[in-house]
Amino acid sequence: MPPVKLRASTILNEYGKAQSELIGKTVVLTDGKAGTVENVWLDELHGLRISIKGHDGRWPVSTIKFKEN
Repeated sequence: MPPVKLRASTILNEYGKAQSELIGKTVVLTDGKAGTVENVWLDELHGLRISIKGHDGRWPVSTIKFKEN
C-alpha cells in the first residue's frame, strides 16, 4: 500500500476507534456543560469535535472530562 494511503487508513481507523469510545459516554465540558456524547466529527481546522445531547454546538474533544465512577 502506498504511504499516503497507509496514513489515510490509519487516520480513519483511529477516528472509528474514537467514535466507538466516545459516543454514549457521559462527559463534562470545561465550561460546566454536561451530558452524553451524541456524535463525533473530524474537523480539518480543529481536530476531533463532539456534540452533547441536549446542548447546541460542537466542542473540541480537548475540553471534555469523563465522568468519574
